[in-house]
Amino acid sequence: MSLASFFQPRSIALVGATERAGSVGLAIWENLRGFAGTVYPVNAKRAEVCGVRAYPSIAALPEVPELVVIVTPAPTVTALVEEAGAAGVRAVVVISAGFKETGAEGTRLEAEVLAAARKHGVRLIGPNCLGLMNPHAGLNATFASSRALPGRVAFLSQSGALCTAILDWSHDQYVGFSAFVSTGAMADVGWGDLIRYFGEDPHTSSIVIYMESVGADAAAFLAAARAVAAQKPIVVIKVGRTAEASRVAASHTGALTGSDAVLDAALRQSGVLRVDTIEELFDMAEVLAKQPLPTGRRLGIVTNAGGPGALATDALVLGQGLLAELSAQSMAALNAVLPQSWSHNNPVDVLGDADAARFAQALRIVAGDPGVDGVLAILTPQAMTQPTEIAREVAQIAAGFGKPLLASWMGAQCVQEGRGVLNAAGVPTYDYPDEAAHAFVRMREHRIRLTLLSETLNAHAEDDDVELPLVGDMIDAVLKSGRTLMNEQEAKQLLSVAGIPIVETRIAYTEDAAVEAAEAIGYPVVLKLLSSTITHKSDCGGVQLNLMNAAAVQQAWRLIRDNVTHVHGLAAFDGVTVQRMMTQKGVELILGASTDAQFGPVLLFGAGGTLVEVLKDHVLALPPLNHALARRWVEQTRISKVLHGVRAQPAVDLSALDAVLVKFARLLQHERRIVELDINPLLATADGVVALDARVLLRSGL
Repeated sequence: MSLASFFQPRSIALVGATERAGSVGLAIWENLRGFAGTVYPVNAKRAEVCGVRAYPSIAALPEVPELVVIVTPAPTVTALVEEAGAAGVRAVVVISAGFKETGAEGTRLEAEVLAAARKHGVRLIGPNCLGLMNPHAGLNATFASSRALPGRVAFLSQSGALCTAILDWSHDQYVGFSAFVSTGAMADVGWGDLIRYFGEDPHTSSIVIYMESVGADAAAFLAAARAVAAQKPIVVIKVGRTAEASRVAASHTGALTGSDAVLDAALRQSGVLRVDTIEELFDMAEVLAKQPLPTGRRLGIVTNAGGPGALATDALVLGQGLLAELSAQSMAALNAVLPQSWSHNNPVDVLGDADAARFAQALRIVAGDPGVDGVLAILTPQAMTQPTEIAREVAQIAAGFGKPLLASWMGAQCVQEGRGVLNAAGVPTYDYPDEAAHAFVRMREHRIRLTLLSETLNAHAEDDDVELPLVGDMIDAVLKSGRTLMNEQEAKQLLSVAGIPIVETRIAYTEDAAVEAAEAIGYPVVLKLLSSTITHKSDCGGVQLNLMNAAAVQQAWRLIRDNVTHVHGLAAFDGVTVQRMMTQKGVELILGASTDAQFGPVLLFGAGGTLVEVLKDHVLALPPLNHALARRWVEQTRISKVLHGVRAQPAVDLSALDAVLVKFARLLQHERRIVELDINPLLATADGVVALDARVLLRSGL
């Protein structure tokens, strides 16, 4: 069902409408009076509300209302939703509180309400919400003290209290909305539903979200974001980003990932821009809707004062942007129109006595430089400055620009008119130049995210027909044996059938068998504990390196057995694995996966080896991947610089690494019985990539 009945209803019933002063029912009734359609008060105890005939029930109404708003106590809501659904209502907003936010009894009530809604095909917003507004339709179904101005931003929030604060702020800042939605508990209608609706809404240019949780259906949220973000900017602020998952995972990957880090990765690949402040939330919604995205990160700055230019430069560089290097032609052109004492560099300081013509000439030259991806115009109100006249010149330049153009008109009353001119021309203005430079960096980040989104959509399309039957057979065999932890040999075989290269590994249950395996493989070799119960072999002396002969192998076998037996008992010792000691120079990496409760499989890549938790150089991604996504994923790490070659160490085979990452992601995407998977180390060399160790934890029942 479309959500149009929520935002463009022809008729509304307010259940719980009342004249009682200070009540939610009265506040919503008064706000609904501006609605052009029919509004019916429903109150079993009153014949009329504020002079309008009231009805005792939904069934008693003269027509089936398109939207029902409920403000009665929580215990009454289930029956009311049942009644509405039976009457043919398909859209209900539950303002009432007293549900899962209150504990077990409230959770039970909420489940009953949802069951009643689904029984009749009713869509439900809430419960425990402020309500919703559509300023373009004159609809204000909230108990807020003010109404939203019409505009082109859809604002979605889990916090009703924040909604009222934003409303108050928006009037002061002249920010308008296509819709204003308090989502409440999101028992039914969630982020995915709302994003898809406003993605098609002609009044909406951008979608901004205040998020406290992803909700019950993270997959629907991501799918909707991927479908909409390329056409309309989606900007999110998510609170609680410092709270990490409390469970202690046995794998390196599980221990290194946290719910907020996973959300970050999900948003990055879905084209959603995440910001840190409420002010930035609306700033970016505005600038992304008004200005083209930069093709690169090189910013040109034109200013009439040196200090503000330096402030902008600091913010730009700290945000990973670049100060554009002006061409020789641009420098010559600037020399021809500016006084001798101009800065002769970027930022281009046109000096404090610059009139509108000088400022405009410099701006046109900088904007036209092919090495400039965007321009920031900064003005400070000095005695001879013409803020409004210069703003008019900048507005004219913006009309045929094609690159992002931002402005910082610093000051208050004397620059107010100039800001209005710029804003009317679609040029976003900022109080301070560092804020404007930061906005440019965010614009560049958004372009990168849209590129990642495009590749993510390609990866999903390429991944549709993949099957891994041999992997499934191997997992079946382990689970049928009553185990969920694969031993090292099984884990490596799993990787091998998934197309990931592994180092040759043999099992040895005795000393003699270990020597025989070592001589077949060739010295030097490595011996590792083989166990179906122990997770990290090195923690209990279960790894012996660089064994050069049979005597060393025998001694290592006995040492591993004794170490493990001393700590865990003989039952934890199944034998050892024998593999070649890799002497070729390479880079030790970690490639892992764990299962997030909301997002499913999450992939981790970064610097590996025994110091993986200390180095903390890792990044997350969600499957599936293609080669382009894999390469961008790798480039987010610090270790990527080493992979390209440093000093005497050659570059690794990056194409082979990309291929392994794609196959690894495919394995996790299609075999959901893998709970955790670690490859540490994954050795990357100039000749290829090989897994030296692996650990796989499974789950049954799927």
